[in-house]
Amino acid sequence: MLTKTDIFTARTNGYWNYRVPGLLCTTRGVILATVEARRGGGGDWDGNDILLRRSLDGGVSWLPPQTIVAHATYGPGPVSNFVLIADADGTVHALYCHNYARVFYLRSMDDGATFSPPREITDALAVFRTLYPWRVIATGPGHGIQLHRAQEKKGRLLIPVWMSDGSGTEFGAGKLGHRPSEVATIYSDDRGTTWHCGEIFVHSDGRIINPSETLAVELDDGRVLCNIRSECPEHRRLISISPDGAQGWSRPIFDQALLEPVCIASLLRIKGSSADERGVYLFANPDNLENELTPAGRTLAHDRKRLTVKMSSDNCATWPVSRVLEEGPSGYSDLAQAADGSILCVYERGMLGRMTDTAAVAIARFDRTWLLAGEISPGI
Repeated sequence: MLTKTDIFTARTNGYWNYRVPGLLCTTRGVILATVEARRGGGGDWDGNDILLRRSLDGGVSWLPPQTIVAHATYGPGPVSNFVLIADADGTVHALYCHNYARVFYLRSMDDGATFSPPREITDALAVFRTLYPWRVIATGPGHGIQLHRAQEKKGRLLIPVWMSDGSGTEFGAGKLGHRPSEVATIYSDDRGTTWHCGEIFVHSDGRIINPSETLAVELDDGRVLCNIRSECPEHRRLISISPDGAQGWSRPIFDQALLEPVCIASLLRIKGSSADERGVYLFANPDNLENELTPAGRTLAHDRKRLTVKMSSDNCATWPVSRVLEEGPSGYSDLAQAADGSILCVYERGMLGRMTDTAAVAIARFDRTWLLAGEISPGI
């Protein structure tokens, strides 16, 4: 089974394009898909709003878009990096940023139909400034996680964040740069009431260059693995593991099986088929290091194309199963599992003139049979 549906199309409804999608299946099986709806020329610093579409049938059909966060409410600067977490108690938690400097929290008790008024939690992140002089901060993007397997941390809400001192000049005069950068996590042990800073565990230190957008997943034994974007010359994804998702992170290493074109990826633990409840892990990103579509001198390191889904059954140690989901231009993505077991991937599809001018945001629905029909490494 494989179906694809465009759910947001560029140059519609007063927006230049739609980018940075997120995806979540709530405890009651409602699918939530979010995007940054961008005005101007579709850049990171343009007048971005957060839109959401809901599906009540596992991603087959979609209700009309609703505006969750409007940037005009906050003054100059975009709202961005919207992150959703599904709580076992049915709550949907959400965090996002304004102007890459303020962080807000809100929640939904009705599967994304309505949300609470936003509450600013930027002060809770001031602890990071005792360790790193950040002026730019961003949650996610993608989805966050709730821990279920480590009894002492059961119920913890966890979101990766990245920070920059703003000294980079890649956005031009008057805009803080996103480089150099550092990576950490923030977490809540009281269902989103208070938020705390974890350890800054990936640094721009010469060996690692500009780590940023990061994905978290809980392993079978309750440890948390983070999969990290960077601009290192190795062109491989970085991996680090913590016993609780906040402290004690391992030294980041490169996963030789996962290419890094310098783009966010997506990572998801789905239910295994065996009775011992071992997880199956899915990873998706543009599995590509070519430069056929990206002109020399642009900020992108490689083409964002050939979006590929990989599968692991050994806690992300190896990725023997791989299948291309979208051969052409395809960038940011997020993964979710519907209540019926089907797998959903929301992703940026197509390009209009340049790689980051996304033509549409699409939803792909597929099952494990489709995935297993792809390339399988010897020994599986």
